[in-house]
Amino acid sequence: MAITAAMVKELREMTGAGMMDCKKALNETNGNMEEAVEFLRKNGQAKAEKKAGRIAAEGLCTVVLKGDTAAAVVEVNSETDFVAKNETFQTYVKSVAQQAVESDAADLDAFLAESWIEDSSKTVKDALVEKIAVIGENLNIRRFQKVVAEKGCVVSYIHGGGRIGVIVEAETETVNDAVKEAMTNIAMQIAALNPKYVSRDEISAEYIAHEKEILLAQIMNDPKESQKPEKVINGMIEGRVNKELKEICLVDQVYVKAEDGKQTVGKYLEQVSKEVGTAVSVKGFVRFETGEGLEKKQEDFAAEVAAQMNA
Repeated sequence: MAITAAMVKELREMTGAGMMDCKKALNETNGNMEEAVEFLRKNGQAKAEKKAGRIAAEGLCTVVLKGDTAAAVVEVNSETDFVAKNETFQTYVKSVAQQAVESDAADLDAFLAESWIEDSSKTVKDALVEKIAVIGENLNIRRFQKVVAEKGCVVSYIHGGGRIGVIVEAETETVNDAVKEAMTNIAMQIAALNPKYVSRDEISAEYIAHEKEILLAQIMNDPKESQKPEKVINGMIEGRVNKELKEICLVDQVYVKAEDGKQTVGKYLEQVSKEVGTAVSVKGFVRFETGEGLEKKQEDFAAEVAAQMNA
């Protein structure tokens, strides 16, 4: 039987499933609408797509290492913290991270289209849809990033049971336990203080100029500060910019484990370099925090249960 666009549209409206899933279901059932609905339900697509409108802002970040030179961090979201603590979900997220460390995908769409590492007959997207049906909540592979060290090693750190995942890439001629321990300490620093850059060298002149414009506007809007001499105002702006840069640049931050409470991360790296007999630096880092930037939906659980019972 020929499958028409109208049939696909009707099935999609009935189930909320994706267009291609509906087309496949109709082909598999020779155009029988009721059987196509059943096909989608059995394969999880109808359930998964129906839940796709619900906000997934909980979840986990996980890192998987491949030797000393490659690592991948992923963020997979769920609707509730309860599911995030579920062993089935945690095992799945680990598999997604394993997929990522083996992947050469340039973006999320390409990643989702890859053959699933645990079953090559499925794509990553197919496996996600199936997992949604099993767990019963909307899940979302939000992002991934793979890091490959060109000269040195990578280390990872997971904070708060998966709330934050960090990868640090070290650049060094020597890779040993001392270097890895130092990089792990720095990964903990990144998790705690959330720097945006390794050093000031990464910050564009445009960014600095923009920050100065904002600070100048703030000063000029203050009745007292705006009356100060131009030289004093410029000094105030430079001081505030430097203070901000010390907060957002990793090597300028005070090292959290410094005994004197003053040593910067940059000075700590110099100390490590002397101890191992070769230069050790941080080439880059990745920090994922679960739900970062997502708005959590506030739901009335009792009302939701009542609505489902009355459906």
